[in-house]
Amino acid sequence: MSSQAGQVLVVDDESEIRELISHLLEREGFSVLIASEGESALKTVRTGKPDVVLSDIKMPGMDGMELLKSLQKLDPELPVVLITGYGDIPGAVEAMQAGAYDYLVKPFQHHETIQVLRRAMDERHQKLKGKFLAEHMQRNASLSEMMGPSEAVGELISLVNCVADSDLSVIVYGETGSGKELVARAIHNNSNRSGASLQPVDCGAIPETLLENELFGHEKGSFTGAQERARGKFEAARKGTLFLDEISNMPLNAQAKLLRVLQEKKIYRIGDTSPIDVDVRLLVATNEDLTARVSAGVFREDLFYRLNEFSIRVPPLRERREDIPYLAKCFLDITGAELNRGTKDFSESALQMLVEHDWPGNVRELRSVIRRAALLADDEKITEKHLELNSSAEPVRTTSVPDNKTALFEGLSLKEIVSRNTVSVEREVLMKTLRHTAGNKAKAARMLQIDYKTIHTKIKQLGINTNGGDHNGQKTGGVRF
Repeated sequence: MSSQAGQVLVVDDESEIRELISHLLEREGFSVLIASEGESALKTVRTGKPDVVLSDIKMPGMDGMELLKSLQKLDPELPVVLITGYGDIPGAVEAMQAGAYDYLVKPFQHHETIQVLRRAMDERHQKLKGKFLAEHMQRNASLSEMMGPSEAVGELISLVNCVADSDLSVIVYGETGSGKELVARAIHNNSNRSGASLQPVDCGAIPETLLENELFGHEKGSFTGAQERARGKFEAARKGTLFLDEISNMPLNAQAKLLRVLQEKKIYRIGDTSPIDVDVRLLVATNEDLTARVSAGVFREDLFYRLNEFSIRVPPLRERREDIPYLAKCFLDITGAELNRGTKDFSESALQMLVEHDWPGNVRELRSVIRRAALLADDEKITEKHLELNSSAEPVRTTSVPDNKTALFEGLSLKEIVSRNTVSVEREVLMKTLRHTAGNKAKAARMLQIDYKTIHTKIKQLGINTNGGDHNGQKTGGVRF
């Protein structure tokens, strides 16, 4: 029997029971750790990293319930299976309510024990896989892995690579949820400061009275509650990168202090008069136009020019729709692993709906929609009903323009004539562009300088059939889009 089944920690104060269970598990291919009581079990979990714990409830000292609670604090994902006697079923039910994975009643059946342990391990591995995938997307993956394979992301990566090795301050513009922090992390990770930390600060989430303390730290006794010295983010980011998110929300008073730090490269902790040298690269992000904020008098012009040594715009998801299927599948894989659900996919109509949606909340909204859909779909393929998105734009009937000039003008006003000819020209341009791009709507949209939703809507409105002909049955040059 293979020894790759996983590792089980057996906890029981009776040596005969421990030996019996150990023999059973080793025969089934499990690796076994043993502990005679709760305290030694905790030490074993810290060092041995078992996949599942199998523990008796009734033990001297720390019993099974106390061990369960301690293990939940130590490793919330570690499944704990408790062993109980027939007379202690209420205790087992209480344990389940407290978070135990399952319980076995003495005298338990061997095959039942093996089934429960294998199921517990499978679920743990799925959860850990989901956690790993999520962390990989957030921290270790390249920008293309995190954001998608589109040309727009490729251009973004070029800008990141261009500025990463410098020490220039960078303003990252983008809508909420578009991935501004991902871009900031990519700049840091590709810079010569990557060996130090990146320290993020959300300027919109910290009250004005606490922002200075967050950035610069404080001395012991400098204000009520300051019981010890605390470093601020500038010190924590020493030789690394400080990322100020939603910089447009920073109060004017704090802006003045930030400008002074950038000019003097020194900070003062609250309650201290001794300067501290800082060596920090500054990246900021905003979902607003800072030049408009400057004109409105709510953002300092001198600070803006100091920050604006380089700027990057993160395109919203609706401007890079080619990334939507890729991101949707990534989020589906992560959620499936977390929920321990079978592999799913999207129906063609569901995928089309995802691509056509405008995503005002950008990638963050897409992630939420996919997670909810994965839960609703259970083990089914995800369809439109699981996405709970509203479809847009009804197709508009178009009238073909007759070739006969007399018929063309008869009974029509100039406005109607121009309108009909505009529709005809627009339709012809779209069809030729789609032929040129071999049916690639995203590429055609870029060539025509319109967004993806617009070109998709116009294709419907103008009756263009992208499967090789128009809606009147005429061939479109034999090209299947």
